[in-house]
Amino acid sequence: MAKKKTVIMPGTDKILKQMGAQIRLARLRRDISVELVAERAGISRTSVWAVEKGSPSVAIGIYAVVLHALNGMDKDLLLVAKDDVLGRKLQDLGLETRKRASK
Repeated sequence: MAKKKTVIMPGTDKILKQMGAQIRLARLRRDISVELVAERAGISRTSVWAVEKGSPSVAIGIYAVVLHALNGMDKDLLLVAKDDVLGRKLQDLGLETRKRASK
C-alpha cells in the first residue's frame, strides 16, 4: 500500500521554514555544531539539517529533541496554542446565560 502524502498549505510551509531558520540561528548563536546537536539529540546530522530547513516530513518529536539539544529550548513548545483567542471566543458564544440572577 502506498504511503499517503500529506498536503502542506503554503502558509504552513512558510511558517515551518521560518521556524527552521530560527532554530539554525539559535544553534549558530550558541556556537554549537550540527554534529554536536545530532549527538546530543541522538539523531543523524541529516535530520538536524532537515529541521533547520523546516522540512514538513520531520516528526514533531525530532524538532523537540533538537530544541532540547540547544540547551533546553524545548520548553518553548509550551507556547504553541497557549493563547487560543478564537477558541475562547467560540467557547464563550456557546455558553448559556441565565435569564434571572440566582437567589
